[in-house]
Amino acid sequence: MPTGTFILKTYTMKDKLFLTGLFMLLFSIHISAQTKHAPKSKYMSYKGLVMAGYQGWFNCEGDGAQRGWTHYALNNKFEDGSCKFDNWPEMDEYKVKYKTPFKFADGSPAYVFSSYDESTVDLHFKWMKQYGIDGVFMQRFFSVLTSKERLNHNDKVMASAIKAATKYGIAICLMYDIGSMDDSKYKLVIADWKHLVDDLKLTNQGKKTTYLFHNNKPLVAFWGISAGTRESGHIPEIFDIMDFFKNDPIYGGCSIHLGIPSRWRTLGSDTKGDPRLHDAIKQADVVHPWLVGRYNEGNYEAYRQENIIDDVKWCKENGKSYAPTVYPGFSWHNMKDDKSDKIPRNKGEFYWKQIAGALESGAEMIYVAMFDEIDEGTAIMKCAHNVPVGKSVFVPIEKEVPSDHYLWLTGMAGKMLRGEIPFSKKMPERK
Repeated sequence: MPTGTFILKTYTMKDKLFLTGLFMLLFSIHISAQTKHAPKSKYMSYKGLVMAGYQGWFNCEGDGAQRGWTHYALNNKFEDGSCKFDNWPEMDEYKVKYKTPFKFADGSPAYVFSSYDESTVDLHFKWMKQYGIDGVFMQRFFSVLTSKERLNHNDKVMASAIKAATKYGIAICLMYDIGSMDDSKYKLVIADWKHLVDDLKLTNQGKKTTYLFHNNKPLVAFWGISAGTRESGHIPEIFDIMDFFKNDPIYGGCSIHLGIPSRWRTLGSDTKGDPRLHDAIKQADVVHPWLVGRYNEGNYEAYRQENIIDDVKWCKENGKSYAPTVYPGFSWHNMKDDKSDKIPRNKGEFYWKQIAGALESGAEMIYVAMFDEIDEGTAIMKCAHNVPVGKSVFVPIEKEVPSDHYLWLTGMAGKMLRGEIPFSKKMPERK
């Protein structure tokens, strides 16, 4: 046997594992070099954080967006007796305000804000910093992707939010609401993600990146899977969507957060009853059931015992993180002609009961509905004690607590979650 041949064979056998490992390392470096995301963020995990949903969908006549009184008007009419929100924002700190047809008891005009103004978004993120709220999930509805007008508005709000999040060091994460998605057009979600990553640098603000990671990867949320009230449960489309976000070498490498119905574990009444929902959840990282309206202060504990405790147990057994929804109260009288103040806040007692209940059940993170949702009376931002009077009925913040009470409680929830203050079922007193 020639000497050279013998040496070659010896080299191949001896270093096979080394060469394989070297190849995998080089391949990993190659893939890493292609990705558009920052390698790390200030927020590398959702665990230990209290995150709120952020709609950013309000427009006013004259704000430059050419959308009129969006999310203020009801059926394109904005006047006393025709509107679609139940909390009135406390307007003292806004730099830009818009006069409305509504009036206070003394006859003075009432004003509102537009999310289209950068100063509005900046103020909201300033409050997050001030009160110790970890961050927000930016809501992006599928319908935004099919409307140039809505996309223009949403992109501007997103750009303002990225700027403010970087400025104040606040966590930011994208949540696609695909509840009403046209399944035949699901690839619009993928194209939009590329647009946000490329054009707005959503997941990469360099060393100042605050985009929320989980399991050391950028987290992307999808809400509205298998909801019983929706025409489609978006299965099997969600599997293709998740495959891209998890595995694409340039835009993927993400963790997945799924927003699902409250009865997801048992495939109960508010789900489609499709067992493939569990298959989808098992490919995700964070499980987020929607709980708004599922209970009130009186029956919350019974709901927790029946559902949340076992939900957390299921997630831990299956290696998933569980993010329960908590909310301060609920009212959509002006939108739905339903009972006003349908689920009362009780000066924060209802809100704190859920926060304590979530932690007692074993949750390691919390999702707050919502930061700015005055439409359904769930807003934690500063809302007014003094509200306009007339045909439209608004729910004021209770006179016994300050207008920033729910921002403060949310910050305290984060401290209790992280063990910075002792666990207590009793709502903390503000000094």
